[in-house]
Amino acid sequence: MIGVLTHHWAREDKIDEARRLLDGNGLAQSKAPGFVSRHTLYALDDPAQITSLVLWDDNQIYEQWRASPQRAGAMAGAEALWARPPESQRFEVAGAPAA
Repeated sequence: MIGVLTHHWAREDKIDEARRLLDGNGLAQSKAPGFVSRHTLYALDDPAQITSLVLWDDNQIYEQWRASPQRAGAMAGAEALWARPPESQRFEVAGAPAA
C-alpha cells in the first residue's frame, strides 16, 4: 500500500473554489479501483494550504488513476486556482501487506 501526500496552495481569492474542486477529486478517487482512503487537511497557520493524504493499493494503481479520464475531468481548470504548483510525495505505508 502507498500513501500519496499532496500539498496545494490556493490563490487567496480562490480558496473555497479550490476546496470544492479537491472535494470533487476525492469523490472521483473514491470510485476508482485500488482506492483505500483519503483525508483532507487544512493548515492551521495558512488557510490557503490544502493537503491530502490518499492511500492506494499500490503505485501502479495510483499511476492508472493519474492517467485516467476521470481524474482529468475532476481536476479540469485546477491550474487557475493555485498560487504555486502543488507538491506531491509517495510513501510506502508501514505495516501494510505488500500488494
